[in-house]
Amino acid sequence: MPVSARVRSRRLSVVLVAVGALVLAGCADTATEERAPSTVAVPEELAHFYQQDVEWEGCGDYGIDGPVLARSGAQCGRISVPLDYADPNGQTVMLAVSRIEAEGDRIGSILLNPGGPGASGLSTVLAATGTELTGQFDIVGFDPRGIGSSDPQVRCLTAAETDADRAVDDGDRSPAGIEAAEKRNREYAQLCAERTGEDLLAHVGTADVVRDMDVIRGVLGDDSLNFLGYSYGTRLGTVYAETFPDRVRAMVLDGAIDPEQDPVEEIVLQAEGFQKAFDEFAADCAGQGDCPLGNDPAQASTRFHQLVGPLIAAPARTTDPRGLSYRDAITGVQQGLYSSALWGSLRAGLSALSDGTGDTLLRLADLYEGRQDDGTYSNINDAFNAVRCVDDQPVTDRAIAGELDMRFRQAAPFLDDGRGTGEAPLDVCAFWPVPATGEPHTPDVPGLPPVLVVSTTGDPATPYQAGVDLARQLGGALVSFDGNQHTAVFDGNDCVDDAVISYFVDLEVPGTDPHC
Repeated sequence: MPVSARVRSRRLSVVLVAVGALVLAGCADTATEERAPSTVAVPEELAHFYQQDVEWEGCGDYGIDGPVLARSGAQCGRISVPLDYADPNGQTVMLAVSRIEAEGDRIGSILLNPGGPGASGLSTVLAATGTELTGQFDIVGFDPRGIGSSDPQVRCLTAAETDADRAVDDGDRSPAGIEAAEKRNREYAQLCAERTGEDLLAHVGTADVVRDMDVIRGVLGDDSLNFLGYSYGTRLGTVYAETFPDRVRAMVLDGAIDPEQDPVEEIVLQAEGFQKAFDEFAADCAGQGDCPLGNDPAQASTRFHQLVGPLIAAPARTTDPRGLSYRDAITGVQQGLYSSALWGSLRAGLSALSDGTGDTLLRLADLYEGRQDDGTYSNINDAFNAVRCVDDQPVTDRAIAGELDMRFRQAAPFLDDGRGTGEAPLDVCAFWPVPATGEPHTPDVPGLPPVLVVSTTGDPATPYQAGVDLARQLGGALVSFDGNQHTAVFDGNDCVDDAVISYFVDLEVPGTDPHC
């Protein structure tokens, strides 16, 4: 794995939600109940954005999830926001939004975000389908600026260029390998600037997205925000709470990102989280017999390296002409570690690899990378890089990059390919064409009402302690879920879901941390 790149964190079940959504009936209707306008005062120069009308329509033409959303009864529309809030009369961008209207007496809207950064949020509305929340709330999803069906999009690589990039060995830590990696990162940053434009790249970060979230709140007619954010969505929630603490009614943050952590520490903690997930998977696999990692979990990492190591020299055969590269094998394994629900697929993929074929791991890698059956890609990876390079200060010191590489290998031995040298390339953010704006800090949220943080003990991507710390920083309540997966809300656990529903409906937070 390229340890200079952060593991993307996003709501796993949203990626797979299309499977369950097919059972939903109904079709979108352009007729909709009029909502009273929000009474919250906003700056005069922004008033026309907050007061705009949404033309709700069917979702069929809204991205890859559009047809599924259309069958669910969801509506979709577009909302205009300023590209630069310091220049509200300048260029605008269009946000794609989705909505499932409340079935009964409406309390308000709940805005959802699945994480990423870079993940489309339109289908996230389906996560709450069938819960009590749909009776009293409009459930609303959105594609943040530059992402998914919003316009314009962040785009850096073509599909063919992305396929080629995934085939490149990026783990060579020799001087020549480091030089080549940095050359690719410079070229990638340059392509992003040329194909997306520096104006958009400078304004895709979290600070701008939370301003968009407030416009969405106003357009929906709500005086205060109800928000459910998964993974990176917890960062959106935290920054919104810092920016508009008096406009929050209820906020659930699931799979927390700790704003006090610097990105280097976050990478190391993620490595530890994925090692823990790998160990749990290996133990489960060994208990079932005929495990491709062997029957001794203590030797699982060694056996894993024996399986994937040969791919550094040559890809495994697949029915797809691309083959399975070492890089894609690692990506597919990481995808399989996001949830115990995918352990069966991961086990099958490693078993197939032991027989010399890589189709299953390649499919898992494609799921993570946003590759569609027709060979096209969503823009999740380009948007991920664009957001994180604006949100977090880059590592520009090669000594720190080398130290991080070694710490990552120590924290996640199963991902250590044995080629560490104490040196590493600077990642793409070191060459980004626009400056970063974020810094690690303790949130300042005067007057913020109680929020609810959900954290999973075996979450590989956003480790449990980050949720404990975020609840403390925001003065909120904590719900702990004992499981091996990334995020937990509306994923089948009644204990978690009951606490979340009671909180949104009645604004009741648990007095003590319920371990679910």
